[in-house]
Amino acid sequence: MRKYKLIIDHDSCWGCKTCEVACKQENPTQDSVKLIAVSEDFTKRINGKPDFVFHVNVCQHCDGPPCVEICPEDAIEKRTDGIVIMDYEKCSGCGACIEVCSYNVIDFDDENNIAQKCNLCHHRIDLGLVPACSDNICLAHCFQFGCADQNRIVCK
Repeated sequence: MRKYKLIIDHDSCWGCKTCEVACKQENPTQDSVKLIAVSEDFTKRINGKPDFVFHVNVCQHCDGPPCVEICPEDAIEKRTDGIVIMDYEKCSGCGACIEVCSYNVIDFDDENNIAQKCNLCHHRIDLGLVPACSDNICLAHCFQFGCADQNRIVCK
């Protein structure tokens, strides 16, 4: 079985947030909920000119995801292809997964009283497509998606 991975070159990101827009269009959520977020880490000066550093924060689909273990409703599972998905119908909104996520990538939908996270557009992957945020959608081309060996894509 292939193990899928989304690898992001943060050094190439210029903060356009096209990935955020693509995610919102593909996965409609409340305005306050982000399944992927681009943040400005800090500004520094190089040769007297400002240089901005951006970071793309999204679920890492961990090898041993603590959110899976802590969820009392079994609403989060790791598929055999490595994708960690959340079933929003099962979520009770307890927030345990939010507290245990070391990447701080699980958001809370106040209106529906549920936690939400990136499901790596598994509905697209199951159809042979790529996640909405990856590959050609990123203007800086800092996303790579495919089957992975360690932290490198070995096949698309």
